[in-house]
Amino acid sequence: MSEPHVTLDPRGLDPVQQKLRGPLEEQLTSALQAATDRVRAGYAGEPVEQVCQRLLEETRSGLHPDIAAGFNPDMDEFCRVAVAIVRREAS
Repeated sequence: MSEPHVTLDPRGLDPVQQKLRGPLEEQLTSALQAATDRVRAGYAGEPVEQVCQRLLEETRSGLHPDIAAGFNPDMDEFCRVAVAIVRREAS
């Protein structure tokens, strides 16, 4: 599995939000990748659902509180990362 990456949906963004999209995607991606590394390192046989929730919590903990509060990722995508961790495919 390649490193996870966050891509924001540009629909509905105003011009200011559009300008901030790139840096925000970078910050979210960095937090997700760090969370993936931590969750992978601490994985001890938990079910996918629990790994997915931990991944979300770890990602949010790596963000500024205001950004974390507004971060509502596609949970199907987060769970795909969790499945890869469980299957030990994430490297």
